[in-house]
Amino acid sequence: MVPILALNVLASLALLASAGQIPTVDGVIGGVPTSTSSQGASRIIEDVVQVSGAPVAGKMRFITNSGVCETTPGVFQASGYADLTTTQSMWWWFFAARNNAATAPLAIWLNGGPGSSSMIGLFQENGPCRINTDEQTLSLNPFSWNNNANIQHLHRLYIDQPIGVGYSHGDLEVSGAKQAAVAVWKMLQIFLSDSTFSHLAENNFALWTESYGGHYGPAFAHYFLEQNEAIANGSISGITLNLRTLGIGNGLTDPLNQYPQYMEYALNNPYRQTVSTSTIERANNSFYASGGCQSLIEGCYETGSTSTCSRAQSVCNNNILSPLSGSFDVYDVREPSDDPYPPDIVPLLQSTSFMNSIGAESTFTESSNGVYSNFASTGDWMLNSAPDLAAVVDAGVRTVIYDGDADYICNFMGVEAMVNNLQTKFSATYASEQFTNYTVAGHPAGLVKNVGTFSYLRVFGAGHEVPAYNFTGLAVGQAAAQFFEQAMRGEPLIST
Repeated sequence: MVPILALNVLASLALLASAGQIPTVDGVIGGVPTSTSSQGASRIIEDVVQVSGAPVAGKMRFITNSGVCETTPGVFQASGYADLTTTQSMWWWFFAARNNAATAPLAIWLNGGPGSSSMIGLFQENGPCRINTDEQTLSLNPFSWNNNANIQHLHRLYIDQPIGVGYSHGDLEVSGAKQAAVAVWKMLQIFLSDSTFSHLAENNFALWTESYGGHYGPAFAHYFLEQNEAIANGSISGITLNLRTLGIGNGLTDPLNQYPQYMEYALNNPYRQTVSTSTIERANNSFYASGGCQSLIEGCYETGSTSTCSRAQSVCNNNILSPLSGSFDVYDVREPSDDPYPPDIVPLLQSTSFMNSIGAESTFTESSNGVYSNFASTGDWMLNSAPDLAAVVDAGVRTVIYDGDADYICNFMGVEAMVNNLQTKFSATYASEQFTNYTVAGHPAGLVKNVGTFSYLRVFGAGHEVPAYNFTGLAVGQAAAQFFEQAMRGEPLIST
């Protein structure tokens, strides 16, 4: 299955392996193809094999209790498609709460990219199972985010979006986070209208995401709140999403404030200097030069021009983000660039027997070239999502911003600069607060600030996919499970 793209674009896109969520284009991490697909380009789907009937707009097609991944006896699961149109099918995988299913909140998970599958989060991070190092088998995850630890019970829904990502297939129409929000809201309306899942519509709702989720999270949450208001005043009909929690891990939200920190992180991160001092100086000069990265991002913020924003992405990633990574893993600077961890999920998810067992009907694509190219053509990468994030915080949604301190690509220094520049009702108090230690079962796990319904957490010893890592004395995913459970209970992040 290939997107309709110019041949030179196909040749130039080389996706990173393993934990990679961000493509390398012509040798540049997060680069812009020299010739991108037009907005709304189509995706060829001749290799789709319908396993559960033809798509019908607004309908669901799925199988239940496949026995894959969630092996806890008696716990319901389902996987399949919500057909947005007759030519757009969005893949999802649902895992019920292990206890108190009737009242448990519904939390959705979205990976980033743009163009990366949320099966990454399911199998490498916080799902009921994890991929083993043989890349062919799965093990039960004791720190799954649908667990019942600390009396927390919740339902999990992993969504491959936009169309063209993961197992989702059909016409590509999305080229930005705000468009993606509309499509996922429509998918959730279809999902919650189905008789199997309609009982969840009254429950509390949460959105968790990472990486490009720094754009997705604010855009989606803000759009969901706007749709709720429109439903309440009668201007549209639909199912209200009772949004209570937003979590964003290692997110790209505010490039203007985050990009200067690439130089700082390359020089002074907790683990190693990633490149020579002269390389850092060149990147710094490029950022502040006339017509350089800073001025291009400012122009993008001011105008929203697709050409300006796309050029900002190209220049900044060519001259700053990519060269400062050196020869190390951009998702974990402690490791070389060919780091095999987390194990690759593609061999298993492309297996015919695996696909048949879960009801998947199109070849799995971990990161979609077509979707990434559509986003790159509009420069959505360089838009500022901080105003949407601030609006969500001010609306009373409990918000957790977290990151792993070993991640380069969306590093904690940049995320902290973004948070420090947020304009919310808590900002003044947040600025006056000092970091406090965050412990898990008595073990140091990070540094935290809590103000009102807002929390920021820097996690020690974690890379880009925070739940995939551990720290001294803790199991893989243990720290992430604790802060997730606390946030879902509506609590600040407190040491244990």
